[in-house]
Amino acid sequence: MLKFSNMTVATIAAVALASPLAAAQQNGDIAQDFKLTDVNGKTVQLSQFRGKTVVLEWHNPGCPFVSKHYSSGNMQATQKAARQQGAVWLTINSGAKGKQGHMTGPEAKALIAKQNIQSTNYLLDAKGLVGKAYGAKTTPHMYIIDGNGILVYQGGIDDKPTANTADIQNARNHVLAALNEIKSGDKVSVAQARPYGCSVKYAS
Repeated sequence: MLKFSNMTVATIAAVALASPLAAAQQNGDIAQDFKLTDVNGKTVQLSQFRGKTVVLEWHNPGCPFVSKHYSSGNMQATQKAARQQGAVWLTINSGAKGKQGHMTGPEAKALIAKQNIQSTNYLLDAKGLVGKAYGAKTTPHMYIIDGNGILVYQGGIDDKPTANTADIQNARNHVLAALNEIKSGDKVSVAQARPYGCSVKYAS
């Protein structure tokens, strides 16, 4: 049975404030549970997806590195491929109110429709509690949790840390590679990679 650490949002906040931007989540550990609100005001909890592979994607629509992957359709294609494999994809926005990338629910819903975003849920983390607890540093910053609740990948979406869409063609998509290895029952060969992009615009 999938197990998640029993942490309340308040506890996550305490961890985040104690060690902001620290890599609170270590590969091989049970992923911290969390609750966030989606664009429709519905509460989504990580542990509700027990038994499924879960991808976490930190997002900022104003970041050129994020734009690279969305304007090209690369992120949407990766999201779609993940979901076709039965994985859950949670896109998380930890941008603070008044800072670049912050969106309200209606604004996020409009963006989802405009860009044809394929994630399972788009979650709002304006206080940055979950982002800081996970040590998310950039947008995008990717995490993969396997069906046993273990964090098996964290880092960039690929190995080309640029904002140039032309680099996508020859890049190794770390997320797709890891998902394919998980599906095949293999160990994730690249479990950690350098995250790249814009810094997450957390609340001060």
